[in-house]
Parts: sequence; C-alpha cells; structure tokens
Amino acid sequence: MSAVLLLNGPNLGILGRREPEIYGTDTLADIEAAVAEEVSGRGWKVLSVQHDCEGELVGAIHAHSGSTVGAIVNPGALMIAGWSLRDALASYAPPWVEVHLSNVWAREQFRHESVIAPLASGVVVGLGAFGYRLAAQALMHLCPAQP
Repeated sequence: MSAVLLLNGPNLGILGRREPEIYGTDTLADIEAAVAEEVSGRGWKVLSVQHDCEGELVGAIHAHSGSTVGAIVNPGALMIAGWSLRDALASYAPPWVEVHLSNVWAREQFRHESVIAPLASGVVVGLGAFGYRLAAQALMHLCPAQP
C-alpha cells in the first residue's frame, strides 16, 4: 500500500484551539482523517508527521522520500526562513503541495514570501482545513493511478 506524507510544522499540533478565528476549529486529527478519506479510493494511507522542530521535519522528509507517493506540507512559519526544510524538500522527488490554512497574503507583510513554495508542485492557501482535501486531490491528479 502506498502512502502520502502529511507534514505539518510548528504550532500546527494545537490546531482547533490555536487562534480559531484565523485557523479554524478543525484539529490536526480532523485534517488527517479528511486527507485519509480523500486518498482512500486510491488505496493510499496517510503517514502524518507534525513537529515543532525543523530538524525533525527534515528527518521525516529524508526517511520517507523513497516510500511515499507524494506529500502535503504545511510548513507553518518555516515557510518564511526554513532553509534546511527547503533544502530537504528540494531533494524529495515525488510531487508535493504546500498548504496554508489562512490566506498568508492577506496577513502581515512578513508572511508574504515562502522560501518553500517555488519548489512545490502547487500551493493552496486561505481555504482552511478544506485546503488539505484540495491538496490531496491535487496529488492524486499528479500521481498516475497504478493499474
């Protein structure tokens, strides 16, 4: 069975109670279940990793680069200056989609540039937890079904 790497960065482990007016009320477990539902028809499972430490996220990318069909990545604030995360994603061969719950361009100026986005197959922003479902659909589009 193939797997999708669902990678979430700093502060995303407290979704549901972290600034719900910005990030919504869905928890990370809710998001994991939604992504699993989206990809189940393809026979894919979800390998979910959330960590507040950039080095742990880098390690997860390296550990799973050869065993996953693609990734959904919410780097959180690491989008701004997560250079080691960026470099790890540069070496991740399968397609991956960057996701942000809020519309980063409608927020503070420092959130308007991602060092990671130029490497992504696509970016989904501002659609809340539903953005993860769209990212899962995008991965299925980017990864041909195996006969």
